[in-house]
Amino acid sequence: MAKEVEQKNTKAKRKKRKNPALIKKPESRVPGELSGLLSLLIPGLGHIVIGEIGRGFILFGSIFSMILMFVWRIELLAHLEPNLLSMYNKALSRRPVFILLLTFGIILLWLWNAWDAYRIRKKREYNRIKIFILVIAVFFVLGWQIGEINPYKMITRFPETLTPISRVLWPWKAAFTHKTLRVSAKAAILAPPGGNPPPPSVENPNKPYLLAEPTSGNLSRLDENYKMIPGTTITLTGKNFKPDTKTEIWWIDPIGNKFQLRQNGKYVSVITDEKGSFKMKVIMPYRLIPPSSKGKMIHHVEAVQVSPVGGVIINEPLKLAVSRMVETIFMGMIATLFGIILSIPVSFLAARNLMAGSWVTLIIYYITRTIINIIRSIEPLIWALIAVVWVGLGPFAGIIALTFHSIAALSKLYSEAIESIDPGPIEAIQATGATHLQTILYAVVPQMIPPFISFSIYRWDINVRMSTVIGLVGGGGIGFILVQYIRLLDYRAAGIAVWFIAITVALLDYISSEIRRRIV
Repeated sequence: MAKEVEQKNTKAKRKKRKNPALIKKPESRVPGELSGLLSLLIPGLGHIVIGEIGRGFILFGSIFSMILMFVWRIELLAHLEPNLLSMYNKALSRRPVFILLLTFGIILLWLWNAWDAYRIRKKREYNRIKIFILVIAVFFVLGWQIGEINPYKMITRFPETLTPISRVLWPWKAAFTHKTLRVSAKAAILAPPGGNPPPPSVENPNKPYLLAEPTSGNLSRLDENYKMIPGTTITLTGKNFKPDTKTEIWWIDPIGNKFQLRQNGKYVSVITDEKGSFKMKVIMPYRLIPPSSKGKMIHHVEAVQVSPVGGVIINEPLKLAVSRMVETIFMGMIATLFGIILSIPVSFLAARNLMAGSWVTLIIYYITRTIINIIRSIEPLIWALIAVVWVGLGPFAGIIALTFHSIAALSKLYSEAIESIDPGPIEAIQATGATHLQTILYAVVPQMIPPFISFSIYRWDINVRMSTVIGLVGGGGIGFILVQYIRLLDYRAAGIAVWFIAITVALLDYISSEIRRRIV
């Protein structure tokens, strides 16, 4: 008989394991209708009074936070409206899908929460996950709107990213260049017309020559609707240039600003014929001239040929990337070395199995762990900002920031490794009458060498990668020049820095894995 009862209990337990969503709950004296009504009035209240305290507080917190965030988003969408109803209507007109989905989701979740409380009390069973799937779905809708996710913009504007992405992925045009020969010729143009226009250029058979006709005209301008009205069309005739060579057309305004002409979205250029001549038409560009400018407004149009004539030259972005990458590696190495030296004694103070001998050592243990957690919770980027104020811009600030974080991180890893060591050698050493220090030296340290080496090498890898980040706030290293190139929209130079970061991290990963394989 006892065996049959035990078999039934075993079968029941297996059934519950197979279907963990259905679990019988103990009876409550509160009627099911009342528990449902209470949860309808205040989400989760009915669950609390029937003993489902955790479930009730989760539902209350979820629904309450949803409503607060919903009101916040409505206020952002229609903050100029006088009351909540008009704000809701305005927000609905601006974001109908989001507002309707969230309104329906919160109402459904509120009603389901009341039904859930009634069902738990009435049938003494509940489904663990279905209602929380709805909770996650509503939060997802909120996150979609808060994150301003726009797949249409992401897809339609993706072609705009191809240029910077291609320059980052293949930046070597900015790394190397050739010695070049620059050949150019200019022609003067008066704009707007008035007075005596500048005379045509005088042709010299031994030098490049550019003739502009006419030598005066009107610049392109914007009308009252900001539509571009084309300026005067100029005919350019070039002679004595290098044959069969690309020739760029540039414009220089009266105050010295120089830029390459663009028409129909493309830069203006022409290929010279076999005699080094060309003839083309261009439209005078749009330019804003300061009202304070006086006198004749003489612009210049320039035809420019740039031809490689020498060997390869290493450009400044490549030189900077190499020097700053070396700086980054040594920043990570020195910070790791300081972190190891300073974290080893701290890790013994943060190991519970070594510090649980008395209440004094236990207090030291808790104080040490608290300090470690506080330092570790502050990102190296914040430490870098503090260090920059402390010692100024440069790699020293980065080393200080990485050292602080390394001490805390390594102390935690080392102490947890100490806590997981085999207690047998410790007990054996203590049985011989060894002191506390001797126990650590002869029983703890030998067991700690392999994990210490592994954690230290891993921290060096982290510090090198983190050095690229703290450079963004002036902590030195390659990150400092990387952010400068990005701000200047120089994607090729930024790409060189990114390539060096990727190559260095890959090499360090290989080196660290080899060291671990040979030593650990």
